Amino acid sequence: MSRMTFIDRKGERREVDAPDGVSLLEIAHRHGIDLEGACEGSMACSTCHVIVDPEWFGKLPALSEEEEDMLDLAFGLTKTSRLGCQITMCRELDGIVVRLPTVHRNLLLEG
Repeated sequence: MSRMTFIDRKGERREVDAPDGVSLLEIAHRHGIDLEGACEGSMACSTCHVIVDPEWFGKLPALSEEEEDMLDLAFGLTKTSRLGCQITMCRELDGIVVRLPTVHRNLLLEG
């Protein structure tokens, strides 16, 4: 089993088990990490926006056009921003570190 680290909005680090084949969004939910995922991983929002540690960013698969479009809606976008629902844990990502942005926007709740 792989491990990964979430850094929460207060800057606190939390290392958790991260089974291969499971998205970062689902891993966060399994461990009570405050990563919303309002669309439940269907890539219809940007509430699972995470900031990937630069050391790990280059090891991720390329962004799809759909993910890039959703990220355009995220607050606090950085060069290493990704959607947690689109990163699937694998052996190559064992040890990955991601930071939760300080704020997020939930378009599903906006009218």
